[in-house]
Amino acid sequence: MGCPENSSWTGCIQDAGRRVFSGGPVYLFFLGLCAVLLLAGIAAGIHAVYIAGSHHAYGSTREIPLAMLIATYAFFVITSTGLCLVSSIGHIFGVERFMPIAKRAVLLSVITIMSGFLVIGLELENPLRLAVYLFLSPNFTSNIWWMGVLYSFEVVLLILEFIFILLDNHKASVVAGLLGILFGILPPSAIWGVFAMLNGREFWYGPYLPIFFIASAFLMGCAAVIFFTVLAYRVHREPLDRPMADALAAVGKLAGVMLAVIMFFTIWRMVTLAVGGTHGMLVRDALVSGPFAFNFWALEVGLGMILPFALILWSAGKRIGTLFLASALVIFSSFFMRLDMVVAGQIVPMYWELGVREYAKLHAYSPTGHEILVVLAGVGLSGAAFLLGEKVFQGFREVQLAGTSLAGMPEDDAQEPQMASNGKVDG
Repeated sequence: MGCPENSSWTGCIQDAGRRVFSGGPVYLFFLGLCAVLLLAGIAAGIHAVYIAGSHHAYGSTREIPLAMLIATYAFFVITSTGLCLVSSIGHIFGVERFMPIAKRAVLLSVITIMSGFLVIGLELENPLRLAVYLFLSPNFTSNIWWMGVLYSFEVVLLILEFIFILLDNHKASVVAGLLGILFGILPPSAIWGVFAMLNGREFWYGPYLPIFFIASAFLMGCAAVIFFTVLAYRVHREPLDRPMADALAAVGKLAGVMLAVIMFFTIWRMVTLAVGGTHGMLVRDALVSGPFAFNFWALEVGLGMILPFALILWSAGKRIGTLFLASALVIFSSFFMRLDMVVAGQIVPMYWELGVREYAKLHAYSPTGHEILVVLAGVGLSGAAFLLGEKVFQGFREVQLAGTSLAGMPEDDAQEPQMASNGKVDG
């Protein structure tokens, strides 16, 4: 954990604890803010589930049972999958330019998946029952069961991969990483398989969603790597070194490719809905010109696809500040993309075509204060864990455990990185 050679574990822990509170006022302010958001969200979730009742405190209804908290869970775990995939390009598949991002990306993958678990745990009325019966009463025909089991294995593998990377045990980290990739790709497929196999919901039904969200995971992984890496160097008040600047440039180019793929998927999704059944056309109209039009055109398409793609093209991999802005926009808009995907698929009543009077108009949904606070709890956990991780592991530079050099190089060569001429953060 960044302790001097020959130091004991107790000394390492004490040294890490001192570093946690060694940042400046800006660092301490944001660490405190994230802690407040985390605690407030947990309190709101506990109040909603165990005191007020989730049916009263949350905005989900019988007509729209899957709402903001499910979308937030998907947002975090898909980001985790993307970080796992992007990190593997370097330390597993040997692409040298991606090597510098590996440690931070794997840690962020663990952090984001735990944030997703926190949100879904506060959404469920009895999460402990899920943990127990997940293994005592398996249902091999259930996508939700597979999702829980696969994510459980993924968390363990990600933690092992991170530990092996820190210990500079390349073979073990590769094995854990390869298994992590397998268990990282399958759970998002299981999540969206839950939606894609509901033939009563035409907007979700079909093979589109699982494939789309694997591509979306790659994009989110790229955006998160760029966003948090730039923030990390700001936390340490240091300029980007050349290897990291080159790595972010490569990640930015990959993000541009994935944005093009996402735009391609989105265009054809809307085209096929235009010639589909009644339910699909109603959802498309709601997205294009109805109650979801602002979210779709402004937040998803404008801020989430067109503007970031233009910024990445303009940056040409050399303007890190521009890449940072593009990644921030992608992360922000992706939340609304998940929310719209989940909620919009349920707004058309199942009895619409039967002419039942009670279901003669589209369902409406609006989040409650409890839901918003639980979402912010996930954000707070991610932010606080990221800031603490940067301090504990000293930005993953010259990191040592029990006398072992964790930079993957001899200690004489693990010197303080020099300022790169093209790596300065602009903006």
